[in-house]
Amino acid sequence: MTAFVQPSVPMVNATRFRQAHEADWKELERIVAAIERGGVRGVPEQSLLVLPVLYRSALSSLSVARETSLDKSLVAYLEQLCTRAYFQIYGVPTSPMRQLGHFFASAWPKAVQALWKETLVAFILTAAGAIVAYLLVKNNPGWYYVLMPDGSAQGRDPTASVQFLKSTIYDGAGDSKQAALAFFATFLFTHNAQIAIFSFALGFAFCLPTAGLIVYNGLMLGAMVQVFAAKGLGYGFIGWLMIHGTTELYAIMISGAAGFRIGLALAFPGRKSRADAAVAAGRSAATAMGGTVVMLAVAGLLEGIGRQTVTSDGARYAIGLGMLLGWFCYFYWPRRDDGALA
Repeated sequence: MTAFVQPSVPMVNATRFRQAHEADWKELERIVAAIERGGVRGVPEQSLLVLPVLYRSALSSLSVARETSLDKSLVAYLEQLCTRAYFQIYGVPTSPMRQLGHFFASAWPKAVQALWKETLVAFILTAAGAIVAYLLVKNNPGWYYVLMPDGSAQGRDPTASVQFLKSTIYDGAGDSKQAALAFFATFLFTHNAQIAIFSFALGFAFCLPTAGLIVYNGLMLGAMVQVFAAKGLGYGFIGWLMIHGTTELYAIMISGAAGFRIGLALAFPGRKSRADAAVAAGRSAATAMGGTVVMLAVAGLLEGIGRQTVTSDGARYAIGLGMLLGWFCYFYWPRRDDGALA
């Protein structure tokens, strides 16, 4: 009967192994810590030259430690050390302010630029919803109450008088009127922020909820415009809305475009798995979506200031169109591919 012989495993003396390599590990740790504290400018050139050599030596030590099952604390120490060294050699360490600058100067506009087709679809859906609602309410005012949530318009409905509707877009005097305007403005901002967030978040469901939200937002817009247009105040209401609405609606369209990108990746992953396709699409989509928070904040600031200080239709249109042109140039102005952060 042949006895079973267990394959021999190379044995390494942990104490001798540590003594033979610990000096190099400590030197690598010292250099990495110095770079982490003050950047590469504060580290001598000789240390930077030897850094890759020490890193490869530490990787070799880590491989031996894992293969020979040395004590877990040593393996954990080497893993941490090699990870830190890797990021200093191959990573791009930058300050938070520099990363923020890169986001606004390049990452965000390029992400939005890559979504131009989806953004165009979101615009078409919004415009279609607005036109349909405008025509429905024009032919039958009862449709307004179907499309608008109860009480959301604070009296801005087909039964409102011309004087009341006019006061909501031009006359801000009086505490009660200011409170009503503030409530309506808060409703618009909250509604648009919710539409933006959900349009992106629900994109994973193959775009259908995102498309529905975008259309619904257009329906509400068209219904409101018709209420004022029916009383001869359409031009004034659109001007009041444009001062902040061009930014808000643009943010919603970008959010919807980001949701479409994820939904399309899931529906048509190509040669990738659906999970991989969603992750790849999610990177650029999330970057584009992250910037819309800034757009909504800007819109809120414009609305808060414009509602109280700008009452001229011409000025309102100029601000709204100027903001739209500014966003368009910011996002779609050609940029060179500068690669990663330096």
